[in-house]
Amino acid sequence: MLDTRELPLLRALAGRYPTTEAALAEIGHLRAILSLPKGTVHVVSDVHGEHRKLKHIINNASGSLRPLVERVFGDRLTAGEKRALLSVIYYPRESYAPVARGAEAERRAYLRWTLAREVEVIRELSRRYTLRQVDQAFPADMRGLLRELVSARATPDEGGTLDALVEPFVQHGREIELLRAAARAIRNLTVFELVVAGDLGDRGPRLDKVLEYLMRQPRARVVWGNHDVSWMGASLGQEALIATVVRLSLRYGRLSQLEEGFGIPVAPVDRLARTAYADDPAERFAVRGEGLRDALLMARMQKAMAVLQFKLEGQVCRRRPDYALEHRCLLHRIDQRAGTVAIDGEVYPLLDARFPTLDPGDPYALTPDEAACIALLKESFLKSPVLARRMRWMVQQGTTWLRRDRALIFHGCVPVDGAGELLPFAVDGEPRRGRALFDALERAVRRAFRARAQEDVDLLWYLWTGPLSPMFGKDRMTTFESYFVADARTHRETKNPYFHLIHDAGFCTRVCREFGLDEERGLIVNGHVPVRVEQGESPIKASHRAVTIDGAFSEAYGDKGYTLVLEASGARLAQHHHFTSVEQAVETGEDIIPEISDVEVYEAARTVGDTEKGEELAREIEILERLIQAYEDGVLLEQPR
Repeated sequence: MLDTRELPLLRALAGRYPTTEAALAEIGHLRAILSLPKGTVHVVSDVHGEHRKLKHIINNASGSLRPLVERVFGDRLTAGEKRALLSVIYYPRESYAPVARGAEAERRAYLRWTLAREVEVIRELSRRYTLRQVDQAFPADMRGLLRELVSARATPDEGGTLDALVEPFVQHGREIELLRAAARAIRNLTVFELVVAGDLGDRGPRLDKVLEYLMRQPRARVVWGNHDVSWMGASLGQEALIATVVRLSLRYGRLSQLEEGFGIPVAPVDRLARTAYADDPAERFAVRGEGLRDALLMARMQKAMAVLQFKLEGQVCRRRPDYALEHRCLLHRIDQRAGTVAIDGEVYPLLDARFPTLDPGDPYALTPDEAACIALLKESFLKSPVLARRMRWMVQQGTTWLRRDRALIFHGCVPVDGAGELLPFAVDGEPRRGRALFDALERAVRRAFRARAQEDVDLLWYLWTGPLSPMFGKDRMTTFESYFVADARTHRETKNPYFHLIHDAGFCTRVCREFGLDEERGLIVNGHVPVRVEQGESPIKASHRAVTIDGAFSEAYGDKGYTLVLEASGARLAQHHHFTSVEQAVETGEDIIPEISDVEVYEAARTVGDTEKGEELAREIEILERLIQAYEDGVLLEQPR
């Protein structure tokens, strides 16, 4: 019996499916999708601003396009021809540039040869999808033409009607547009979805370009890491986080991402450094990288922002005592006369005791120059349209955790105690644990961008550095100690017990149960903590139920990195190495050819119906069945068009 409360939903659905036949056709399409092999999901993590390397890994589908081309063409193409084909798939504009300067006949021949092979690759990849899904993989303005090329029995190098399709592009010198569309279609069909498991920026050159390229991908999701929420909070004007992201940009010589990428001038920091720190050697603040500014000035700017960050963090701790982080506020524990600081009850000598802006009577108060500096920076962060667009995308496409088939994906950890019991953290006045904590934090982050309440915006700062933050998961962030204290014991950041408990299969079972995954076969996937391969560490934990995919992607961390490839046949790890440049890739065929290792090989191929997407489609089918019932019972009238 139809529930009348369903009628508003069914009426809305009837606008899309106005007849029984239309609803039945959609049910047939959805059931066809359920029977297909599940789409290939690529999961990367901790990109940290390395936009060139990320772009190449996206373009070569984590190394999977090369073996595909080998399989499709075998001995029909030479090694050089295969290399040329891969080059134009990876970088169509750069690969075609030398040809574009040639005569029309040369350009026509190149287009026909290349397009014919790309069409073969698209046809091979199309076997995994329904026709509608293939259509959606084509760029919208080229969809009709690509459909004709792929569905025709002939190939472009056989002439005839297909010549007529591509000839206008040659006549108007727009071959590159067709080559780019075909290359994009291949990449879209090779990887069904790209997931970045956190920490898109900091340390590497350009967060803005990482985000720009991700935003071009048809299906990309982000699981927020602590570096992501720091930028998100800074974009909302959270002052401690503004100071943090500016300091890190200075530390690694990445001012171009601020000034050129986001249009945020650092002149206020320059002025503060030239006044308050004019004679400071700032020896502890040497920049890790090169920039256009004088190295000593950059060091002084970094120190100015570090002290400003510590002051602003102290102010957050004062207004948020529930964070229980007062013990990490160290400025009032400095004895400038003695040149020491008290940390956890012990007194340590300072490596640098110059604090020209510190008032011993009120160490967390800003000087007029510091207040002017942060006010101008805040105005720039709030008014940057590029930053606002990028961060909106991060919120729209981001989440605290994801399920993809048997994989549970988050950035850092599930906060637990030494016995593996879930630890609580209060969100909206209520203690939350496990999945409830992740979900409550996600709601608060989205609310921060919607309403911008100070409490929610401050929560982003806690997510950046708090011990019970699933995105951080350490007892402390020892930024102050690494700058000012020599004793290495004070630099130690103790990881949450989660990171050693994931070696235990029983613990992994409990975590999977908490998040609603297959308890016996679920795979936990996180980044955040680099895998020290050179020290014998493995990304696959002893439990064989957890994988850490922070493989030091950034050059500042080791220049390696992993992609976890979740295919219908199993889960595999692709380990990447250094990427030199696009020019080398085009001119010499340099590629990142990853080392592949199996995490799990499935006994039977997984279908869409086996996954969380299958559950979603099954619910859609159920609703469509209710719509058909409403038509058959006469509760709703069909509207043939």
